[in-house]
Amino acid sequence: MQPASSAGVDSGQTSPSGLTGSPTTPRSIQEVVPRKPKQKRNKPTLSCNQCVERKTKCDRGRPICLACIKRQSECHYSQAANLIASADHGVIGNARYINRPPKRVRTGGSVGSGVATSPTSQHIQDSKIFRRRSFSHASTGSSPFLLSNAPYVKSTPSNVFGIGAEHPFANYWTCQGGLPEVVGVLPSKDQADILTERYFTCVDPVYPMLDRQSFYADYESFWSLPLPARYQADASMLALHFVMYAMGTQFVQLNSYKERSQTSEFYVSAAHQALSISSYMNRTTMQTIQAMVLIAYFLMNDNHASDAWAFAGILLRQAYAMGLNRDPDAIVPHASPTEKQQRRKLWQAVMFQDTFLTVLFKLPPTATHSDVSVEALSEDQSDPNSHHPSNGSPSALTSPSTAPPLSIPSPRTLNQMSISAVCATPAQGPNRSPLSPSSLPAQPPAPHHTLPPSSSRSDIAYIRSMWRLALLVQETICSPLSLSLPLSSSPRHKASLLSSFRTLHRSFPARLTMLDSAALAQLHARDPRSVRQNLFLTSNYFHCLMVLQADENRGAGVACSVRGALEAAIEAIAAFWNLWRFFEREAEVWWVFGHRAFEEALMMANILAGEDGEEGPMGPLFERAKLNVERMLDFLDRGGGSVEMQRTRREVLREVYDRLRL
Repeated sequence: MQPASSAGVDSGQTSPSGLTGSPTTPRSIQEVVPRKPKQKRNKPTLSCNQCVERKTKCDRGRPICLACIKRQSECHYSQAANLIASADHGVIGNARYINRPPKRVRTGGSVGSGVATSPTSQHIQDSKIFRRRSFSHASTGSSPFLLSNAPYVKSTPSNVFGIGAEHPFANYWTCQGGLPEVVGVLPSKDQADILTERYFTCVDPVYPMLDRQSFYADYESFWSLPLPARYQADASMLALHFVMYAMGTQFVQLNSYKERSQTSEFYVSAAHQALSISSYMNRTTMQTIQAMVLIAYFLMNDNHASDAWAFAGILLRQAYAMGLNRDPDAIVPHASPTEKQQRRKLWQAVMFQDTFLTVLFKLPPTATHSDVSVEALSEDQSDPNSHHPSNGSPSALTSPSTAPPLSIPSPRTLNQMSISAVCATPAQGPNRSPLSPSSLPAQPPAPHHTLPPSSSRSDIAYIRSMWRLALLVQETICSPLSLSLPLSSSPRHKASLLSSFRTLHRSFPARLTMLDSAALAQLHARDPRSVRQNLFLTSNYFHCLMVLQADENRGAGVACSVRGALEAAIEAIAAFWNLWRFFEREAEVWWVFGHRAFEEALMMANILAGEDGEEGPMGPLFERAKLNVERMLDFLDRGGGSVEMQRTRREVLREVYDRLRL
């Protein structure tokens, strides 16, 4: 019996190959229709094994992709995928995919327990493990500087930074009060002049983002309005006024820290209420952003760093939405030169605040996407075409005409739970603020509505210097610190980073790099504004240089530079002592400056605690560092500012210092 295939072919039926006729062997079929060889994939598979097997989309996230998280399966990658991921330094394709930090970084005591340890206990534990690492930021899951108690898995809310447990904006306000309720608690014109002058004396030199001439034009026009017209004023402008009063109050000499704090918190609550009335969450102006920048600094000075960080997040989103991060020539080409200048200065203030706040908090920077050029910031402040509403026209001060009219409450219908009723005393009446005239100097100095041209040029040079420093710090320090990663990948890389910082420092103007105390004293006698700018730039620069010098990456052969870290820390903390010497009242207020000084003292103490002795060429350097630690302890013992904050700092620093004497 013939096979079926042969019979089919002999009978003239179609063969499997589609041919008819004579018998055809399998070999002849292959010769007629050659089989196409199977091609192998040359591109390596970057997806995880589970997603490849299930043929599902993989986001290639590490240590576990999103798909494996959803189906609760183990996530493994091929060796080729792991090699490609490690070659890209943890970033695959784009910045969305971040690798888990090295295993040695994740061995902090608080990670395994799932409970956030206190800064003191975490500090002691880590210093025993890494004594000579000068308390490198990558050594622990929590920041060693009293800022971040890592909120891992806790059923109750945790205070992220360990400070500022109360809500920062006291609620004195009613639902129906509106802007008239806020206007009703304005200080007197004389008090407002004093507080505004204190702002421009103490705050404006350090953060020169306001155009003084434009501000005073609006300021004088507002105060010249009758009371009913003030009820229709621009709420964001009123918010800026109140936060400037709040910051000015922080620098006024009052009887006690508590009195100064209560009065300034009252004004900042009014500023926040004015912002709420202006719907600042979905409507924004230049004055809105300016007010929010100052509110964040106020909250830090008021020991509410946690709230300042959260509030700054909203500020960054609003700045992006307004396009401040874009080149004004591209996004508002028809704007006046003055407005473009103000946009650049305001973005620098937002970016500077975000950058150096993240250095202290060890959290990711946010103000990272911008095409605004530092060089585009012009020194020419004159603009004949700019509009300064100095003629007292209410149109520049009032809300848009499309806004609904605000109801003005009459005295007969005054809500007894309103701010006017709550804060009224028999001696004050319903529309007086809690700051009495006797608390302020009797004859305030007349405010200067314009800066001298030399000061304006100096401000631009200072802004440019701070701007360039912030850009460098964002790239080299903020991002690695936020992931507890080493700052340098090799000794050569660390040397390159240090060279970049030193080159940048040499580009700063000479008056901003002056370190000699005697020379600073002479400069203070003729130009205290420049001295403030010098001290803030010096503190920020050398603090970041200290962090870089103390960085370690043992796996890559990068060691802590003991000499470099101590020298940078000594220069940084010297800026704080000079601030205390020249501006004692201001040194008590500036939280960011004081906390940097505390970190520098703590860094020096940990380095000294990890060294065996002080013999040899570095002996004098060790002695200088120890004297600075002792001076900081004495400063904290004497108090000043928030008693609770100073007590916590003193306890942590004392723990380390006691080991130096053993």
